[in-house]
Amino acid sequence: MSTKASDLLLLKNQAWADEMKAHDPDFFLRLANVQTPKFLWIGCADSRVPADAITGTRPGEIFVHRNVANLVVHTDLNMLSVLSYAVNVLEVDHVIVCGHHGCGGVHSAMGTKDLGLINKWLRNIKDVYATNRRELDAIEDPRRRGDRLVELNVIAQVRNLMKTTIIQRAWRKRNSPWLHAWVYDLNDGILHEFEAVAPGSPLEYPYELDVEGEVDPE
Repeated sequence: MSTKASDLLLLKNQAWADEMKAHDPDFFLRLANVQTPKFLWIGCADSRVPADAITGTRPGEIFVHRNVANLVVHTDLNMLSVLSYAVNVLEVDHVIVCGHHGCGGVHSAMGTKDLGLINKWLRNIKDVYATNRRELDAIEDPRRRGDRLVELNVIAQVRNLMKTTIIQRAWRKRNSPWLHAWVYDLNDGILHEFEAVAPGSPLEYPYELDVEGEVDPE
């Protein structure tokens, strides 16, 4: 029998499925027919921050999108498609942007090293740094400075969510979803909320759009 790491994952999957069916024989039958999550999670791709494990949720409870440094980029059709489906079809009640202390993407964005293709992605985090440079430059410890940028970044990404027509239309149509900026602390496993934005919260000019009429892609 092969002992490849991928085979071990398959064995663990079988054990997990057997355990789930032992506790609830109809679990997979219900899950196969419908999903009704109340949360969209926009998180970092870091393997140490799995949304379901750290929130104690089960399959079907959180709709998940992950990318490097949990960014909400207005030209990212992948993220926008997930956001549109979660908000307009699944009608989630909450959208959570979750970063984590010790984020490699955020710490990389603090430097000036040429990292190739990922430069274009990290530029979005550099913009957050530039906006908050006075506060960040005053933090002498590079690690703590990076962690503070993580916190400022999730707040900035929630602001980016507010600027999408997807969110603005949903607020106008059904007064939902709430938007949340969270950070996960790798040192103790605790989630911290840095901002919660209620549906219909005002945006500064000219970001608040006239969203009457038909739904568009973004």
